[in-house]
Amino acid sequence: MKPSPYSTARPPAALVPTPRRLRNWEKKRPVDSKAMSDSLVVCEVDPELKEKLRKFRFRKETDNAAIIMKVDKDRQMVVLEEEFQNISPDELKMELPERQPRFVVYSYKYVHDDGRVSYPLCFIFSSPVGCKPEQQMMYAGSKNRLVQTAELTKVFEIRTTDDLTEAWLQEKLAFFR
Repeated sequence: MKPSPYSTARPPAALVPTPRRLRNWEKKRPVDSKAMSDSLVVCEVDPELKEKLRKFRFRKETDNAAIIMKVDKDRQMVVLEEEFQNISPDELKMELPERQPRFVVYSYKYVHDDGRVSYPLCFIFSSPVGCKPEQQMMYAGSKNRLVQTAELTKVFEIRTTDDLTEAWLQEKLAFFR
């Protein structure tokens, strides 16, 4: 007897495809990229630098100012290198080494198109082409922790010190309005 085409009978189990079990490496796990970036810390931030960054964040002066930081390889720590008051982006460019990475927190007097004036704090990661890979790794691995410590949202990167100009900075800041 032939089954009716309108039959609700199920086909034999051998004809029903069964889902294949996923191997461990095939299973999709949720990736928490924030936790991953937080966990990658090559160098800690010097406690004195943390305090300096906190004070710099709440400074009352209205001139351009910068804090340049470097990684102390021996202590595995981000430390203060120099601090500048009343410094233009072009002058700041001259203070950065051409062949070594540096972190910069820069307070910049920004005049908006409509005449408003703001003083954004910018984090600039200078990672020049041609510096040692070991140095690049130490700086890149320390960047996220430093940005979190300084509580900054305007984070930029330059590959040569020549990139750091007033026009470049204004173009980057125009995005935030």
